[in-house]
Amino acid sequence: MNFTIIDHPLTRHYLTVLRDHDTPPERFRTAARSLTYTLVLEATKRLPMDEFPVDSPLEKTAGYRVRDVAAVAVLRAGLGMLDAVLDMIPEVKVGFAGVQRDEETALPQEYYAKLPDLSEASVLILEPMLATGGSLSWAVGKVKSSGARQITALCVVTAPEGVRRLNEDHPDVHIVAAAYDRELNDNYYIVPGLGDMGDRLFGTL
Repeated sequence: MNFTIIDHPLTRHYLTVLRDHDTPPERFRTAARSLTYTLVLEATKRLPMDEFPVDSPLEKTAGYRVRDVAAVAVLRAGLGMLDAVLDMIPEVKVGFAGVQRDEETALPQEYYAKLPDLSEASVLILEPMLATGGSLSWAVGKVKSSGARQITALCVVTAPEGVRRLNEDHPDVHIVAAAYDRELNDNYYIVPGLGDMGDRLFGTL
């Protein structure tokens, strides 16, 4: 399975802040951003790079730059991860994929998509909650239709059902996550999870 769980003290620390029912929106947003830094470091470990000469204050030496990178935020919860990506990869191209879950069927419903040219890019899809896998699978299909070939999904919390779905639909996509939780409840929420991430980010509970 193409799946990595981050085992780092800072990841676990910020995940705990996100899980805590009493964390207010402003602290929740800060913790989501901080946790995303740890996911980005893992997700970008194998990015293709170009080597070029650079002059240090003392002598010429080898320099390196990452090639084309794009981030696609799955709205709206993915916005909570985007600032961390922009901090770490300022030249990143950004796209948005708007999908909402039908509360009765749990199936994804598209309402917006705006993507850059992804044919030469390494793509990071920002989807914090991998529950049933429907939304992320749809988003992966969207970025593939825009030419993407190297795709990594960054998730905060995942459920077995979602990981299994993505592995079946898109086995070439690497998932990097902070947690692999127990299951989905009858309302398709991840448990123990952290609730509705979009609502907690933006105070719309």
